[in-house]
Amino acid sequence: MKVYAFVGPSGTGKSYRAQMVAGENNIHFIIDDGLLINDNEVIAGNSAKKAATKIETVKKALFLDEKQSEEIQNALKKYNAESILILGTSDGMVEKIAGNLKLPKISKTIYITDVATEEEIETARRTRVTEGKHVIPVPTFEIKKDFSGYLLDPLQIFKSSGKGQKPYIAEKSIIRPTFSYMGNFTISDNVFKQIVEYLANNMDDIKRVLKTRVTNSDEGAVIYMEVEVVYGCNLVETLKEFKYKATKEIENLTSMNVAEIEVVAKSIYMEEKNSLKQ
Repeated sequence: MKVYAFVGPSGTGKSYRAQMVAGENNIHFIIDDGLLINDNEVIAGNSAKKAATKIETVKKALFLDEKQSEEIQNALKKYNAESILILGTSDGMVEKIAGNLKLPKISKTIYITDVATEEEIETARRTRVTEGKHVIPVPTFEIKKDFSGYLLDPLQIFKSSGKGQKPYIAEKSIIRPTFSYMGNFTISDNVFKQIVEYLANNMDDIKRVLKTRVTNSDEGAVIYMEVEVVYGCNLVETLKEFKYKATKEIENLTSMNVAEIEVVAKSIYMEEKNSLKQ
């Protein structure tokens, strides 16, 4: 396996440019902050950015835990990786990562100053300091489940498929780690209730919301609802459509993962009569 390194100080835009550097060197595998990424898919590891403290972050990023290291090694063998790009803040850091993962010696090092201007680096640093945001070089949907409860923003950029080819949009993920001095990003359960109840009240086949309960889990929000439906509607399709809309709207508006949503039709509304209880 040929090992490449991409080095630059923290907050200078390495993760943002990782896919570009990998593409230019025909590399399909990237090691970044505890994650092993194959093209646009996370295939192994846990993001160091999710660690509660900076010390834990460093340990995860360096793969000091033997089980964590073995997971990455097994994945590389499984996918038969021919080359890999390791991101790090210094030459010493990428060398330690390569050593802990039992990889060959680094054959080529690319520095952030080779691919970014001083102005671009300064802009990246300013964003890190003022907003506390970090970039992970995979689409948001790849890590939303893992980062449920943290700030995520999709970052869309134009990329070229090659000379003479039309550019396409690539998406990256921006998160705020738990150790950020700006604090954790949380959303009140009442926000979820307001969103789903608003959606329900704007569906023709749902007359009103009878009950809403929101709880949190490691996987994301768990939502339970009881509704009154209009007589004559296709009950299965109505509830299925509402669940889909509610999940999408919550994830779009809050960047929070919806682990489960259960909607129960508790009564039927008839225009000429009072509701019939089931």
